[in-house]
Amino acid sequence: MRITTAFSVLVLGAAGIGHAVVTGLDTGISRVDPFKDMKNRPQAGHGTNFLLVGTDGRDRISEQERRKYRLGGAPCHCTDTMMIVHLSEARDRASIVSLPRDSYAELPAHTDQNTGDKHKAHPVKLNAAYAEGGPNLTVRTVERMTKVKIDHYLEVDFTSFMKTVDVLGGVEICTARPLKDSHTGLDLAAGRHRLNGGAALQYVRSRHIGGDADLGRMQRQQRFLAAVIAKATSSGVLLNPVRFRDMSRTVLGSVRADRNFGADEMLDLGHAMRRFTPASSEFTSVPIGKMGYAVKGIGSTLKWDAAKSAKLFGALRTDKPLAPLKTAKSKPKATVVDVPPEQIRVQVSNGTATAGLGGKVDQALRANGFRTTGTPDNAPKRDVQRTVVEYDPRWDRSAKTLATALPDSELRAAKGRGPQMKVIAGEDYDGVQRVRAENPQPAGEAGVVTGDEVVCE
Repeated sequence: MRITTAFSVLVLGAAGIGHAVVTGLDTGISRVDPFKDMKNRPQAGHGTNFLLVGTDGRDRISEQERRKYRLGGAPCHCTDTMMIVHLSEARDRASIVSLPRDSYAELPAHTDQNTGDKHKAHPVKLNAAYAEGGPNLTVRTVERMTKVKIDHYLEVDFTSFMKTVDVLGGVEICTARPLKDSHTGLDLAAGRHRLNGGAALQYVRSRHIGGDADLGRMQRQQRFLAAVIAKATSSGVLLNPVRFRDMSRTVLGSVRADRNFGADEMLDLGHAMRRFTPASSEFTSVPIGKMGYAVKGIGSTLKWDAAKSAKLFGALRTDKPLAPLKTAKSKPKATVVDVPPEQIRVQVSNGTATAGLGGKVDQALRANGFRTTGTPDNAPKRDVQRTVVEYDPRWDRSAKTLATALPDSELRAAKGRGPQMKVIAGEDYDGVQRVRAENPQPAGEAGVVTGDEVVCE
């Protein structure tokens, strides 16, 4: 969520434009000391690790903004979103790992920042670490859970988020299906949208869309962060000293950071970001071993998969990519669709007199991930001119995905067909358009996506 603001600060950090512009800008950052008196920390690895924390602070939100963007209610003074951002030692890759706020966590012994009471180690949901012990306990807890040493800490709130998006000139988001959440007021039709700060806040806060809750929201946050990186690295901000100075002054005035994050670090990050493209960023979330893990006195939590999590954080410590490296030719153009093709079953029939056309269509659909039967047959009529997608109306979303892969095909409802679609190949068949799911990996799984896979094309 507001994590996007913190990472945007990194993106806007500097562009090799020199200390003359950068020096002094970091004096506007509110400072915290998350590493005070910390002992027995993990061993430092290669690269740089940021803990990016988004809080639900709304003290600086106007009453008009509260009503318009539905930001009422009392804040819990806890972390609403948390991510580890790993910048590779070569400064050619950013690996971003979302840490679900409802993750089962065990707080180390500490003193409550609000009451001064001393607490023994005890289980909580991860987002409670901030409420009990602020940035220091949050960092301690994350390091204990991940064995990853945190080098820098950045914290943002609602206001920070909206300011950052607005100074960027808005951020472009694409969605394959309508998104509506009565709790936040989000109401987006399917298609391409340029969101200002307030609308963007609604987008990344929404967790009542379908049944995806927090895990689906993390995927939207990752898509949004990829869009921020794409906008900042392609808009000329990083190469224009005046734009950089003006935008940085706006953004940095509302961020809290550790004492060691200053002008030199901003210059270093700016140099790296000049070479970044959307494909330079990779996103994942901690793999979940058990959903709805009940803990007495706490409620339902998310229990991490121990083995898969250890592998993931081991990659961060050793500065390894989370996703296979891509070449320029490895990413074919694809249209974003609502339903993953891997979930759609298809029977292909040849509706023409052209021998072998059914097999050709079957193979092309299978190559794009559709679950074809592999046994195409011949349609009763062999003079079909326009390719037909026959579907049961109950599976209309799947039918739209399949029709997208077969441009100019005719959608034909057929009650009672069941979940299996039928494609009748016509004379107009001219190949399969590649499609990809809006959420390439199921929520909660440790699938890795790169920024170029989730930004608008």
